[in-house]
Parts: sequence; structure tokens; C-alpha cells
Amino acid sequence: MMDEKEYIRHFSDINKSHIPVVGGKGANLGEMYAKFAIPEGFCITIHAYEEFVAGIKDGIHKRLADLDVEKTEDLQKVSEEIQELIKNTPIPKRIIEDIKEHHEKVVGFVAVRSSATAEDLPTASFAGQQDTYLNIKGSDAVVEAVRDCWSSLFNARAIYYRVKNNFKHEEVSISVVVQEMVDAAIAGVAFTVNPINQDHNQMVIEGAFGLGETVVSGSITPDTHMVQKEPLKILETHVGTQKFALFQDEKGNKKVEFTDEEGSKRKLTDEQVLEVAREVIKIEAHYAKPQDIEWAFDKDSKLHILQSRPITTLK
Repeated sequence: MMDEKEYIRHFSDINKSHIPVVGGKGANLGEMYAKFAIPEGFCITIHAYEEFVAGIKDGIHKRLADLDVEKTEDLQKVSEEIQELIKNTPIPKRIIEDIKEHHEKVVGFVAVRSSATAEDLPTASFAGQQDTYLNIKGSDAVVEAVRDCWSSLFNARAIYYRVKNNFKHEEVSISVVVQEMVDAAIAGVAFTVNPINQDHNQMVIEGAFGLGETVVSGSITPDTHMVQKEPLKILETHVGTQKFALFQDEKGNKKVEFTDEEGSKRKLTDEQVLEVAREVIKIEAHYAKPQDIEWAFDKDSKLHILQSRPITTLK
């Protein structure tokens, strides 16, 4: 049972009913944690954010009240003012202590991800509107990354999208996911329905060397595999020429440039493609809805599922 005002919840104590408290991303990770290979982590609930922001909430919404988001300069100015206000507001001591206590139980680098209550919903996906911070090390750095995630609820992009999608600013809150980073050798995304022809018996798996951030951001050309679900088989494979990759490093992401010969090597074996396919089919069946899933193979070739969100763009 989730305490109404708890600041921290481990993934094992979260399921999809907890979207109002840990946002869509956090709820999905908790929902999958017991059944799939989800890296360790916890969520900082919306109660922590709401206690932090209590004294400045009126100032935030006063700035947003008469804002015309089509006026780009005004939008940017208001966004910067609100984010500066958040940056200069002290985080309550108990929240800092709780974050640090739970962070000590997670090994190595962590990803600190925003999980807004209007994100990764079954009916609307606002994914990418708030910020994510990768390869964070040390409790002090985690606390500051959490603050940055809270602040990103009011970046210009997020403000604009909420207005355009009729979400009231005062009704949207934010949780933060702190999750062990997978030291990825190969990573990517899987769409459990072919997004081009919308065939529900086909899926698309995209993969690249290094962290999946390059695939998600569209900054490189990944390998693309078209896979039939029933019976399970690979229909097509297109090998992309990857110009660079990001790998985990002691100082954060390390960028490695590739020659055309190196970048045009195939990233996943057929066996790995099918391993990803089997796992994402199970996740889709669990949710009974098409999913957009991020995955990674670590240096020991173990498959991890990093997150899953509903595909809301299908007809």
C-alpha cells in the first residue's frame, strides 16, 4: 500500500495504478519490474516535488496565467524565469536525505529521468517533453539532476505542448525516476506494431552500438529489422552506417567516431533480434496494447528492458 505522502518508492512497490503519484514512466517501470529484466531503481514521487514547489507555486502560475505560447520570445522568457526560480529554491532537507539514502542502494552510474503525470499515458504520450540525465554518479549530482528534472516541467517545449493539448499547468505534476544505467554494448528501440503499415503482426526493431540515446534522438542511422510475430521470423534487415556511438565512461558519455567500415557492421545477430522480439511480445501482451520499448544488451550480452510506453499514434 502506497503511503499518500511518501517521497520515495522502489520499483517493486509500484504498478500501473500509480501514474498519479509516479507518472507514466515510473508506473510502467514498476509494473514491469517483477516480470521483466528491468534495471534497479526507484521513483521520487510527486509529493516530493509538490512539497519543494509549495512556496513558489503561486509565482509560477502567475507567470503562466496570461502567456501567449505562440509568442516565442515571451514563452522563452517565462520559461527561463520559472526555471531560475526553481534553481534558486532550497530543496527540503528530508527530501535530500531520502534521495541520498535510496541512491546508495543503486550500484554505479544512474539515469535520472523525468516522469510527468501527463507522460506515457495510455491515451496520450508527452514523452520527451521533460529532461533526462544519463551517467550521473554521486548522491549530490543525483539531487541536482532531480532538481533539473523538476525544472524541465517548465521548459518552453513542455509549456507549449501542455497548452496545445489542453492540459492545465496546475494539474500536471512530476515524479523522477532514478535507475541503474546499463553499460550498453548495443541498444535501441522496438515498436510492437509496424509504425509504417500499422500491421499488428509485424514489429520493427532498431539497434545501434552503444547507448540507445543515439537511436531515440535520431542522431545516427541504426540497423532496422522487420520481424513477423506469428510465426516468429525476421522478414527484413537493413544495416545502417553508424557515424558514432556513445559509451558509458567514468566522466559520463564517451563519444566514439566510426569509419564507414566500422559503422556499417551489423549490430545484432539474428539470435539477438529474436530475443528482443520475444521479450517485447511478452510486454505487449502484458499491457494488451502496442508498445514503444527501449532495450539494451550489456557487455555480457544480457538483455535489459529500459522502459516501455504505449504507442498512441496508430489509427
